[in-house]
Amino acid sequence: MRILLVGQAAFAADVLQRLEAAGDAIAGVVCPPDTGGKPDPLKQAAETRGVPVHQFRSLKTPEARRAFEAARADLAALVYATQIVPETLLRIPRLTAICFHPSLLPRYRGGSAIAWQLIRGETRTGVTVFWPDAGIDTGPILLQRDAPVDPDDTAGTLYYRTLYPLGVEAVVDAVALIREGRAPRIAQDESEASYDPLCRDEHAAVDWGRPAAAVHDLIRGCDPQPGAHTRWRDGRVRLYEPKRVPGTAGAAPGTVLAIGPEGAAVACGDGGAVRWARGRDGGTKAAAAELARAIGLEPGARLGP
Repeated sequence: MRILLVGQAAFAADVLQRLEAAGDAIAGVVCPPDTGGKPDPLKQAAETRGVPVHQFRSLKTPEARRAFEAARADLAALVYATQIVPETLLRIPRLTAICFHPSLLPRYRGGSAIAWQLIRGETRTGVTVFWPDAGIDTGPILLQRDAPVDPDDTAGTLYYRTLYPLGVEAVVDAVALIREGRAPRIAQDESEASYDPLCRDEHAAVDWGRPAAAVHDLIRGCDPQPGAHTRWRDGRVRLYEPKRVPGTAGAAPGTVLAIGPEGAAVACGDGGAVRWARGRDGGTKAAAAELARAIGLEPGARLGP
């Protein structure tokens, strides 16, 4: 089949390589404009192979439509696509389009699905390949694969260790089903649907009065972006790589219990504690002990408002 890839990053570049190896022709690549630094891996992989690359700030333009039409694709595959693709473009390829999403739809629709799964303490996750429509992650399901969540997974480790390889395989298998004429279209159960906004700073403030499990899940769900944050003196400290640890009886929530090579432990509202291994106060990430020395944070201090 001739496939038009819409997306970016190493994930999409790996999908390109796998589809080529399976005998599909990449009709073109659509990715966001360059932002400086290293070239996007998908763009780089396409240019190396002589595949046409199209970059648009918006896909709601006549130029974008012409690029979709010129590809003469059998199928469009949205893989790590962060731009809104109008439904009119999705219907241009002969077999329309498929899209990858890092959750078990219809749960956790939206652009921060990985973060919210961890923030809500999910113990199982997965990926979905679906047929996109005019809604946000609402089209019929083609294929799903599930996987466990490690208790200390962050959004970064969950993606790179689990969802990335699982997702590449799922997209390749979905295309194979389409090629063979065996691809289903299973309507999503709207009674099970959930949608969350992009996870931003307003969602990432740590409330040390909450149970240790909830604090732990917030920090790991916001790691690496946007970075869960807490107040210290007149500044903001972002926390990364958390683990739950025993607390100290009678310690007020937000009290720094200990600082050592493994991190800084802070009391939570249920008597437990969370230890964060790395943090930053506006600069680069550093080990918790190193950061504590730099900002004057010591055992007995109180974090938070």
